[in-house]
Amino acid sequence: MSTSTMPYVAFKVKDISLAAWGRKEIELAEAEMPGLMALRAEYKDEQPLAGARIAGCLHMTIQTAVLIETLIALGAEVTWSSCNIFSTQDQAAAAI
Repeated sequence: MSTSTMPYVAFKVKDISLAAWGRKEIELAEAEMPGLMALRAEYKDEQPLAGARIAGCLHMTIQTAVLIETLIALGAEVTWSSCNIFSTQDQAAAAI
């Protein structure tokens, strides 16, 4: 009996070419999410989440991307999975 193994891929994105568009939308969303941006500004040097490993499964939207980047900016190691293919914003997934 033969077995084959697939190579490990850390991500699966429908269209990676949407990353630049997603990045622009993330930057716009940051301006509309002052709470998360204030957390980044206040705690980025302290890295309060250093050593934390956070796995999330939530709708992959531009706003979720801002949350993910905030967790990373505060020192966490983050892995994410979209919970619904129909709510995924492909440009957000590509940018992340």
